[in-house]
Amino acid sequence: MSNGIVNRLLATKSGWGPLALRIPVGIIFAAHGAQKLFGWFGGYGLQGTGQWMDSIGLAPGQLMALLAGGAEFFGGLALIVGLLVRPASAVLAFAMLVAIFSVHAANGLFMKNNGYEFGLALLAVSISLAFSGAGRASLDAVLAPSDEKR
Repeated sequence: MSNGIVNRLLATKSGWGPLALRIPVGIIFAAHGAQKLFGWFGGYGLQGTGQWMDSIGLAPGQLMALLAGGAEFFGGLALIVGLLVRPASAVLAFAMLVAIFSVHAANGLFMKNNGYEFGLALLAVSISLAFSGAGRASLDAVLAPSDEKR
């Protein structure tokens, strides 16, 4: 029974298309998570991000920074290698909903005003991958081959 659940999480009948979404968006998520967790790429690290999250009402800030940073960093890595893409994408979609509604929605659509357009694009890709799965060029496809390839 548990093998069936794992196969359903890993299964993908998609072709090569998801690869074009997974790699660039995985890099973006992993980099943003690294900013939050480690202070890489000009980020503020866990403590600085936690203080900022506290200041916007996402408390406790350091825990929220850990959750958001962990989801983005590890979810991004999962997208890049194509492992557990459906659950990773679901978690990333949730993180983007939180970001959109807690930070960006009040600023309108456009990034110029710190709006939600970039978050919305990342949300759309995350939802798409949650439905499609990782596609052929993925560890998911290797670990749970579809009926078409058997």
